[in-house]
Amino acid sequence: MPKPAGFSYVRRPDGAVLITHRARAATTLRGGRAEKFLAEVESGDAQLVMARWTGAYKFGNERRAREHPRNR
Repeated sequence: MPKPAGFSYVRRPDGAVLITHRARAATTLRGGRAEKFLAEVESGDAQLVMARWTGAYKFGNERRAREHPRNR
């Protein structure tokens, strides 16, 4: 499975974290969720962490798409 790319994040002065994907806002985290995210992104692969937190990680349709006649 290819690694997700194109994610970035910005810490705001009010403590919120804005996660963007290809220069478009994907999600905003505030409070405890923002703190958990920052701790996790510093300790692991940042791109995978941001993909998981935004929900763009696995959609469950990868196997069905691979079996479709158009993709053979």
